[in-house]
Amino acid sequence: MAKQPAPKTRIAHSDATTVTIRGKSLIDDLIGKLSFTEMMYFLIKHRPPGVAETRILDACLVTLMEHGFTPSSLVARMVHDSVPDQVQVAMAAGLLTIGGVFVGTMEGCARILSAGIEAGGDLDAYCETVVREHRAAKKAMPGFGHPFHKPDDPRPVRLFQVADEVGMRGPYVDLLHRLSGVVDREFGRHLTINATGAIGALMLEIGIPAEIMRAIAVVSRCGGLPGHILEEMEMPTARTLWALAEEHVPYEEG
Repeated sequence: MAKQPAPKTRIAHSDATTVTIRGKSLIDDLIGKLSFTEMMYFLIKHRPPGVAETRILDACLVTLMEHGFTPSSLVARMVHDSVPDQVQVAMAAGLLTIGGVFVGTMEGCARILSAGIEAGGDLDAYCETVVREHRAAKKAMPGFGHPFHKPDDPRPVRLFQVADEVGMRGPYVDLLHRLSGVVDREFGRHLTINATGAIGALMLEIGIPAEIMRAIAVVSRCGGLPGHILEEMEMPTARTLWALAEEHVPYEEG
């Protein structure tokens, strides 16, 4: 059996008196000098973000943090009711709902945008091919459509305004809007660019790879769940939701 290489990390190490993170002193260089958003970017990209990058990432994190009674908040509330003395269990349970249906869909859109920019050439033809392939396979277009926000999701509008304010409307955002026009034409109706579509494009603009975007969505929604859990402690809803389910979900033999 081949000898396994020794494990290594470029992220952090500590000794009796110091903590070093990507070559910076936690005590002297980071605490009180980088915000949470800046620190997150630093850990991912090996460098502190610029002002524009910080604004974009911060706007994305704020956008995804809270959206009312969603699967993540409902699950967190239900689990808290069952395990009230272990808040981390409710948090973890709620975060497990973030995936390819809710919140964590930006990477699908980001992969489409990345592939288009990398391929170059006729971007209109690329968009038509992508949309027609999704329609033929009866697959939803990632980054488009919303069950409640119609005709347009208001969150991308503000996100793109922020991008304009800091000069970060680049090729990925432009390709997303080009794709939007083809989506509407091919589907025969208007499908809004949704929040995850806009966030996928904007995170590409600041150098965040598609592979890690869902993790950023998890961090964002993690920031929102404490509010739901605290409200559940003060104004319980879990038992009411349970009672509603028992009242309205019919039982059938078989």
